[in-house]
Amino acid sequence: MAIKQLSIFVENREGTLVTITDAIAKANVDIRAMSVADTNDFGIFRLIVTDYDKAKAALDDANCFVSITEVVGVAVDDEPGGLAKVIKILADHNINIEYMYAFITISRKFAYVVLRVADNEAAEKILLEHGIKLVSEEDIENL
Repeated sequence: MAIKQLSIFVENREGTLVTITDAIAKANVDIRAMSVADTNDFGIFRLIVTDYDKAKAALDDANCFVSITEVVGVAVDDEPGGLAKVIKILADHNINIEYMYAFITISRKFAYVVLRVADNEAAEKILLEHGIKLVSEEDIENL
């Protein structure tokens, strides 16, 4: 049930994010989650979108360097301790989180989080066994 994440290598210069977001907008694709990690010279712009094939094609056409990575999408109870519960479950089963970021959503029941782990299947199995709702590609389209 892993979801697809676009990772775009970007130069840390004025206008780079405009090029990326404009290409995605022109492809009529919505961004559902995003994260930017940067250094002085470059960065990685990570995105969860409603149609990763269309977004990747548009970014390729805009001469962007983009790769697709599978990540785990989790619906976290939107209450104090909701995220801590998910992180503890994974830690108790020796599953390390490499990075994470949140979805853009208007839900008041769940907060949505993207997790990058070494073994998606193991993380998904453990989370489901503990009653944690996972997010599918279809869920992303309907957010």
